[in-house]
Amino acid sequence: MAFIAPIVEGHAEVDALPALLHRIQTSLPSAPVLQVNPPIRVKSGSFLNKQDEFRRHVQLAASKASARQGSVLILLDCDDDCPAALGPRLLRDAISVRGDVPMFVALAYREYETWFLVAARSLSRVVGLPADLDPPPHPEGLRDAKGWLSDLMPDGYDPIRHQLVLTRHMDLDRARSARSFDRLYRHVVRLLAVPDV
Repeated sequence: MAFIAPIVEGHAEVDALPALLHRIQTSLPSAPVLQVNPPIRVKSGSFLNKQDEFRRHVQLAASKASARQGSVLILLDCDDDCPAALGPRLLRDAISVRGDVPMFVALAYREYETWFLVAARSLSRVVGLPADLDPPPHPEGLRDAKGWLSDLMPDGYDPIRHQLVLTRHMDLDRARSARSFDRLYRHVVRLLAVPDV
């Protein structure tokens, strides 16, 4: 059995990330059981800029992971930051807090919802999205994925109401064409000790 203690920044990711991790696990042949601790939600600004907040949340997640011989996963939206700079810095900082626990940082570029845009064709007719849904050109370069979704939905996009549903429906293989999602996917594969796919 594998165990992950996640840290997330959004209310919606508290439900969506465990569902996503379990979807990845069940898509892998012969993967062991995956247990996901209820995610620890942080405010991104405080988590990234206040050392005491960062240490407190990482220590809490690491304590939960350590008790189950698991690992910590930090999932944040990258927004306008460079993932190649922010990701390694966050990982270094997290390891400096608890170097005895495996850590992984996943930065959704630019937003978690970017993964929905990349996999848009698989989300036709889900939560009111149109039947002929195509991804926008260069979906990973779009700054407002939430806004793009909202413009196509009768009542707009609400992460609390829609993120989990879209996570359950998006095609994982299509989503893997987003480098940030593929990186997360491959990490879960390695964690579960499944031959790389």
